[in-house]
Amino acid sequence: MQFHFDDLGSGHTIAAYGPGWIRVGDTRIECPCVITARELLTDVLPAAPAALTLEHAARLRALGPEIVLLGTGSRQLFPDAAVLRDFATAGVGCEVMDSGAACRSYNILHGEGRAVVAALFML
Repeated sequence: MQFHFDDLGSGHTIAAYGPGWIRVGDTRIECPCVITARELLTDVLPAAPAALTLEHAARLRALGPEIVLLGTGSRQLFPDAAVLRDFATAGVGCEVMDSGAACRSYNILHGEGRAVVAALFML
């Protein structure tokens, strides 16, 4: 899917995505990644959503989000309940969805100036 923007503010936006890739600006990413307004990280997430741990959650929370969008690939897969509880206890929202929905939601929340983190596994 290709996106066209008028203005989503400054910082990283997701320009396009497809099976096995996400494009942020001119950068094509082909591995699980974390996107914030200022950072593009490929060393935070495990290879698969089922492998998410409390340590991964702590690294995501350290980025200072008010909400984490967890894109779990081509379909919605919930992580271990302890991971979701960790976000809730810290007062950070965590929405779990397929990665396409997470990409679209990230751009909307980023455009609103929200402190959002997209943690994305490939479609």
